Amino acid sequence: MLILPEITLLFFSVFFLLVAVSKAKATIVSTPVRGLSLLVLLASVLSITGSGVLFSGAYQMTLFSQIFKLLLAAGFCLVIFMLDISGEIEKGFYAEYFMFLSFSVLGLMMLSSAMELMTIVISLEISSYSLYVIVPLRKAQTKVQLEASVKYLFFGAVSTGIMLYGMSYLYGISHSTFLADIITALPKFTNKPMMVFALILTLTGFFFKLSLFPMHFWAPDIYEGASNATTAFIATVPKIAATAVLIRIAMLGVFGSPDFASVLMVLSALSMTFGNLVGLVQKDIKRLLAYSGIAHAGYLMMGVIALTKNGNASAIYYMAVYLFMNLGCFYAVMLLSKSGGNVMLNDLVGLSKRAPLLGFMLAVSAFSLAGIPPTGGFMGKFFLFTNALAQGYLTLVIIGTVNTVISIFYYLNIVRMSYTKEAVGSESLSLALSFPQKVVCLIYIAIILYLGVMPSSLMEIFRASITF
Repeated sequence: MLILPEITLLFFSVFFLLVAVSKAKATIVSTPVRGLSLLVLLASVLSITGSGVLFSGAYQMTLFSQIFKLLLAAGFCLVIFMLDISGEIEKGFYAEYFMFLSFSVLGLMMLSSAMELMTIVISLEISSYSLYVIVPLRKAQTKVQLEASVKYLFFGAVSTGIMLYGMSYLYGISHSTFLADIITALPKFTNKPMMVFALILTLTGFFFKLSLFPMHFWAPDIYEGASNATTAFIATVPKIAATAVLIRIAMLGVFGSPDFASVLMVLSALSMTFGNLVGLVQKDIKRLLAYSGIAHAGYLMMGVIALTKNGNASAIYYMAVYLFMNLGCFYAVMLLSKSGGNVMLNDLVGLSKRAPLLGFMLAVSAFSLAGIPPTGGFMGKFFLFTNALAQGYLTLVIIGTVNTVISIFYYLNIVRMSYTKEAVGSESLSLALSFPQKVVCLIYIAIILYLGVMPSSLMEIFRASITF
């Protein structure tokens, strides 16, 4: 039961590996995939209370890790249900696509439980290389898309190299690769520049996953070049596991100097400001969401910088909200996309009349991203800002508030295009949603509003999970 989610995902991956080897038809691939994704979600729910240690402490199951595994499984399951494989993925690679997608989630789940540096690296690379493979599998590839894939691989390799260099310093400090031993050794190096240097370099690999400034360069091109479903996955699911490790490693900085928090504060401010300012001029929805993701990584860091139980709980809460509100936006993109192509702002014209439920879901998701009540995004920002303020980061809170106001312009522009613009010609044709598509839309609306109206119970659970 301790590793039931990982075992289920491994079964998922092996199943589609066998399907790929057998050259099965697409119908054989598409039929079981949704059922198997629900099985992964069920396994994560059943193991939520599991706790234990494996491999001499290198792999640990606690409420903290199991919560992140549940979020990973939920994101994976929703992406599978959102996916229209025939319009998204190159024909003949369906089984391989699902195999590598599940391998990526497996690596992310392992990352959530990893308590040793080499285990962290291996888990991260299992996830990353799986994504490197599926990014070019978009239907009707172009040179731009292939170039984006190469950029993703290149920046991923560079960030991993920097992360390993930082880990070598941590090993030199503690003479151990186990986080428990590193925590014991760090107090001896209080106020030493080497410790701050080592922690920042180590976190670089996770800055890349979060697309935090300055490791954000890959995001806009990858979001634009990858298929809509792959982009939805990359934009949300890997960031969940990255947040888990980011919190664990950042908490090592409690023993260090204020310089560590200062560096993180500067990166947070730059990420928020850069993402929102460049997002103002974007016309491609996926590129807009890419710069939005860069800005939201900056918001997330406000919870991590607090280096407290409440701050970390607020970061987990915000990541949970981010998963659903971002997937909601991408689902609208996928349903509006023609033959898997990209969606521009002008394609949203008249959406509220063409597909009222889809338009409302997109509006709720956009309001949540902007931080407007009563959505989950508002409560998430509220928790982040109050915890940062409680630790004395007034300047950062002011910068975050100003950036929230800036972001409202382009988020509400999405709603304005959907509700106040009249569609003409072929754009005025109604968009019929199937019953499963309506159910997914209602799920996003319900979860985003629930997280905004009743956050207390979840926050208590997240606080209880912070035991380090």
